[in-house]
Amino acid sequence: MTKTAFNFSAGPAVLPREVLLQAQAELVDWRGSGMSVMEMSHRGPEFEQILAEAEADLRALIDVPARYKVLFLQGGGYGQFAGVPLNLLRPGATADYVVSGGWSQAAAKEAARYGNVHIAASSEAQKFTEVPSAQSWQCSATPEYVYVCTNETVFGTEMHTVPAVASLPAPLVADVSSHFLSRPIAIENYGVLYAGAQKNVGPAGVTIVIVREDLLDRAQPSCPTVMNYSVMAKNSSMLNTPPCFAIYMVGLTLKHLIAQGGLAAAERRNIEKSSMLYAALAASKRFRAPVREADRSRMNVVFSSGSAETDAAFVAFAEQRGLKQLKGHRSVGGIRASLYNAMPLAGVEALVQAIAEFERT
Repeated sequence: MTKTAFNFSAGPAVLPREVLLQAQAELVDWRGSGMSVMEMSHRGPEFEQILAEAEADLRALIDVPARYKVLFLQGGGYGQFAGVPLNLLRPGATADYVVSGGWSQAAAKEAARYGNVHIAASSEAQKFTEVPSAQSWQCSATPEYVYVCTNETVFGTEMHTVPAVASLPAPLVADVSSHFLSRPIAIENYGVLYAGAQKNVGPAGVTIVIVREDLLDRAQPSCPTVMNYSVMAKNSSMLNTPPCFAIYMVGLTLKHLIAQGGLAAAERRNIEKSSMLYAALAASKRFRAPVREADRSRMNVVFSSGSAETDAAFVAFAEQRGLKQLKGHRSVGGIRASLYNAMPLAGVEALVQAIAEFERT
C-alpha cells in the first residue's frame, strides 16, 4: 500500500516510511523475542539493548563528547521549561532568556516560577519575524545560563548559528526540538540542549536531553526526582519506566538517518526543499513569507495571503490534493508547511504546484 498524502504537520510529524514499515514488521515479535516492544520489561536484556543502541547511534550521529550525558526523559518541551531552571537555577541566582517566539516566551514565563529571569533580548516588537542578533543580547552580569530556542515552529524562525562559548557569560541552554538532527550540530557549544522527539526523531512521548557533566548536581531541593538530571543520569534514564516504544522508534529513526548519509546529507536535502518553497513564495502574487530572509526556518515555513478567508480556502484546496496539516498555529493563523527530514522532495513539489494552481483559479 502506498501513502497518497503528504503530511506537513508541525508535530507529531511525518516519519520515514521505512521506519514505519520496520516497526510494523516487528510490532508483535521483536527480533525473535516473542514479545512486542510495547509489552517487554524495561529491565530486561531486550529493552536494555534497544536503549543502548539508541544512545550509541545518537552519540555517533552528532559526535556527543564523553563528558556529556544523554537522557531519554518524558514530559516534552513544557516539561523542560520547568526542568531546566529546576536543575540549573540555584536559589537567588538569575537566568538569561532570549525570546524569539512563542516557545522561548513560554519557557521564560515558566522559569520565572523557580527563580529570577532576565530577558536578554526579544523580537516581540518585530512580531517574532526575526531572531535577535547575538550582538543585541544584553546578558546579566552573572547568569546561571543563557537560554534560547533555536527554531520557533509557530513563527517560522531559525537560529542558524549560535554565539561562541567564549562570548557568553554562562553555559548556553537550547531547546532544539524542531530542527534537531536536521543539520550538523556542535555539542560543545551547549551546556544543555533538549529536543522533543516528535519532529525529526520519532513519535511523541520521549524528550532527549544532552547535559554536560559539570552541570549536574545543581538541582533545586524542590526538583522532582524524575526530572533531576543527575538522578536520571545515574539511573541510565530508567529510574522509572521510560517511554519504551517511543525510544524504540527513535532508535529506528536514528539508524535510518545514518543509512541516509547522516546529518550533512540531511542538511543538503533540507536546504533543497526549503529553498524550493521559499522561491515559490517569492514569486507568488498572493502569498508572502513574513520572516526576515536570514532567519527563515528550513523546518517550518510560514506564509499567508493576509486574508484569513483566503488562507483557509488554500488549506482546504491543498487538503483535497492530499496535502495535509497546512493550517497555521492557532495563535497566529495563516499557513505553515513543516519540512522535516522525512518529508520527501515530492511533497514540496506538490505543494509548490498547489500554490501555483490556487493562484490561477
